[in-house]
Amino acid sequence: MSDVRLIERWLPIAALSEESVRERRAASSLPPLNYLHVWWARRPLIASRAAILGSLLSSSFSHELFLKLVGIHGDPVAARRTLDSAKRRGVQLDENPYGYARAFEHSPEIQDLEDLPPQLSDIVVVDPTAGGGSIPFEALRLGFSVYANDLNPVASVILEATLRIIPRNGVNLVEEFNQLSSRLTKKCEDRIAGLYECSVPEERVDAYLWARTIKCPYCDGLVPLAPNWRLSGGGVGVKLRPNISAGQKRVCDFVIVDKLDLQSQATCSDGDARCPFQDCERVIEGDEVKRQAQAGQMGDQLFAVATKRRVSRPTKNGGSRLVWQRLFRAPVASDHVDEVLSDGFADRLEQLVARDLVPSEEIDVLSNYDRGHRLYGMNKWVDFFSKRQILAHGALVEAFAECLDEDRRSGELTEAKSGAYVLLSFALDKYRDYNSRQTRWHVQREVIVNTFDSHNFAMRWSYAEMAPVGSGQGLKWVIDSTRESILGILELYNLSGDKSSTDLFEKKPAGNVGTALVTSLPGSNLALLKNNSVDAVIMDPPYGANVMYAELSDFFYVWLKRTAGLVVPELFTRLLTDKHSEAVANKAHFRNEKSADALANRDYQEKMAAIFAESRRVLKPNGIMTVMFTHKDTSAWDALTKGLIEAGFIITASWPVNTESEGSLHIRDKAAANSTILLVCRPRPVEQGGDTTYWEDVEPLVAKAVRARVEEFQKAGISGVDLYLASFGPALEEFSRHWPLKRGAPRPEPLAKKRRKQAELFAEEFDPYAVTPEDALDAARREVKTWRLNQLTHLRGKADLDPATSFFVLAWDAFKAPLFAYDEGLRLARAVGADLDQMIGRICEKKGSDIKLWDSGTRSSKGSLGAGDGSRGMIDALQFAAHLARTKSLEAARKFLVDAELAQDQIFLNSLEAILEVLPPSKSFAGVEFSGDIKAASDDFDALEKLRRLAFADTVDEPKQLKLWAEEEAA
Repeated sequence: MSDVRLIERWLPIAALSEESVRERRAASSLPPLNYLHVWWARRPLIASRAAILGSLLSSSFSHELFLKLVGIHGDPVAARRTLDSAKRRGVQLDENPYGYARAFEHSPEIQDLEDLPPQLSDIVVVDPTAGGGSIPFEALRLGFSVYANDLNPVASVILEATLRIIPRNGVNLVEEFNQLSSRLTKKCEDRIAGLYECSVPEERVDAYLWARTIKCPYCDGLVPLAPNWRLSGGGVGVKLRPNISAGQKRVCDFVIVDKLDLQSQATCSDGDARCPFQDCERVIEGDEVKRQAQAGQMGDQLFAVATKRRVSRPTKNGGSRLVWQRLFRAPVASDHVDEVLSDGFADRLEQLVARDLVPSEEIDVLSNYDRGHRLYGMNKWVDFFSKRQILAHGALVEAFAECLDEDRRSGELTEAKSGAYVLLSFALDKYRDYNSRQTRWHVQREVIVNTFDSHNFAMRWSYAEMAPVGSGQGLKWVIDSTRESILGILELYNLSGDKSSTDLFEKKPAGNVGTALVTSLPGSNLALLKNNSVDAVIMDPPYGANVMYAELSDFFYVWLKRTAGLVVPELFTRLLTDKHSEAVANKAHFRNEKSADALANRDYQEKMAAIFAESRRVLKPNGIMTVMFTHKDTSAWDALTKGLIEAGFIITASWPVNTESEGSLHIRDKAAANSTILLVCRPRPVEQGGDTTYWEDVEPLVAKAVRARVEEFQKAGISGVDLYLASFGPALEEFSRHWPLKRGAPRPEPLAKKRRKQAELFAEEFDPYAVTPEDALDAARREVKTWRLNQLTHLRGKADLDPATSFFVLAWDAFKAPLFAYDEGLRLARAVGADLDQMIGRICEKKGSDIKLWDSGTRSSKGSLGAGDGSRGMIDALQFAAHLARTKSLEAARKFLVDAELAQDQIFLNSLEAILEVLPPSKSFAGVEFSGDIKAASDDFDALEKLRRLAFADTVDEPKQLKLWAEEEAA
């Protein structure tokens, strides 16, 4: 094959972006891997397949065949435009506008793979940080041999199931899973039914809704904690009836009400609590709430039950049919089973622990999430569950172990049955995920939201409990869901069979599915692979401090080692998961040291460099490594690139692909990065990298590389903050080619280094001659800044925007929202030559770790509008005029600008043109009504656009964004 690969010359990023978003557009129809077991980061399958094929195929390979292989059998970008147009017009399309199924659903047939060059038949693809398994899964579907590794044993057992157990055993596995789950269910019905009795005939309980409780320190009343008392989007909720009768317990009863204004007020907010008893109603400070929780005095109180009942509904032909109807009711005595739980619970728990059926492990001291557990008295993993939940989970583990022991003693533990046990352990994990004190009730959807709907441990003041058997069907639901995942994965493999071999990479089974080897080692230790033996390393590494996988996965690990660990014990040898070898920027390692953030980033960089170095060891001399990376924090990019360079790689190509959930076409709720950047890397040739090059000579080349690609990215639909991220790729490509680098002239010491309070943020001594990847990223930002400002001012006039106005315009352009991260704002300010500290209190404010831009009304209320003559920046004049137009009249605003001699000022006209392209348009011009801070900004747009039409129609063009809105409305 040609040494130049397809991904180094071409990738259909617009089509891949749309298909990647389409793949995860509906949370209810994600790929089956996503439902098999929780993992906190999975790349879209379509993006993974494209990265694999693009990294292996020659640059001369047919683009048409490539699209066929990845499953793009039409024009997804045009189809999306059709969908958007229909949605705006309220039209329901009868047919799928794409004309084909989602790309990930396309399973290449053997005849499709015959189009691949013959030299690809023995390809080995490695993913050293495989996580949820998207990359090795797609490599396996393409018929390649796969080496999938992840340090985390929870990820490893998911990989084992996805890549080996399911494809090796095929439909036999489903049969075994069905039989095993039936046995387990029968055992559990006998043991758990008493905990979940049917309180109301012909009723199915979907959720018991609980509030955590504390005692009011002022009146001794039992306070149920909830941030609100809503049960549904239609106004159904809960009203508290506190009992204040003398001589009786001060507790609350609960009544279901059907109107929002009848519901009780929240009893907790921002960590503080409020006593609901009418004769008290005192605020209980957060410190007291924590004190009681840490003393083991926080309890649980049942306040509502979400049920469904079958009711008869008339049909169109005059008949009737039974349907499930959602109902809510207040608790009754039999819902509580207080006597069952209080009668010897401590002894029962002790027995479960002694038999190793429930976790006894304490939460690791090394933790970033104390505010979600330890701060509120949860010190052991069992503390995440109520008494009834613990007994139910313990009974499930007991039944699992009994079934396994029976099969072992009878000699019936076949390979397929062993695999079924592993997958049944996943079903039990799903039940724990949906049945802990960390769940919540989703008011709009009226369903239980699982423990890990976010990537952290957040304190839940109220939670939902799912009955496994008896009054509910939770166990059936998780078993059915797991079975559907297995069937879905088999369908994507398009394979059933049971092949085995003692080879490292087993002989391929019938069909076109490849074979896999799974290990659970540090990514820097691929010891089973020989030097120069691998064709491609495709990886989606951990993203700095984004997710602490080991800490989160302990929630499952402590249970899995009591279920799946009985089948694959080699994966569950540790007390808890390994947090010391994990390649993340974990500042908990440096909790008591200065510069914890910087030390964590350095640790992450060193670990990633070791993983990259090991990848280079196993790569063939002409091998390719493609790294998929999603992070808008420059420090993560800097650490990743340093690791790549230190490991001896150069970046030969880069491509941005939109892989995250989408927002509005024009406005996003928050400044979020949606793009994954594919960095294509090769081992640095021996002849390169000897002599040091000066940054002053390379910086213009970096800028040129960005200029050459930014228009291409924008035409492919990359915009906002993602356009800046996309520019990092070509900047780092050029940067890595010229490494090592140093400065010819020293740079001044950053101001933050000189400030004593901020000095601890820096772990290393300042070197005025040092060059880092962040220098290349800064150069990239400056080029994108210039490109966007030229577009926003329609390339008219040579007068540049001043720094403050540039910052305001580009912040709205990049983040599409008034609120964004302070660190990102600081870097943008640096790119436009502005001092962010001087702009805070003038055009924006710092809120925690964020920056919030002000509209003209906010600036006026804070007394920061100033004279408005533009002497400090045209943003002052623009917002001064907008405020006059909003509060007085357009004529008053026009007269002010004339008197200030700004009406003919080219810098002012350019600034007006630019700001009208980035502010959210008002309802009167776009037909869309915004709310909150975005509404305030759209009011400024309304005033300035009306002012433009009144006074500047001949000198300032109509905003292009209005033409886009009009075109979309007419489409």
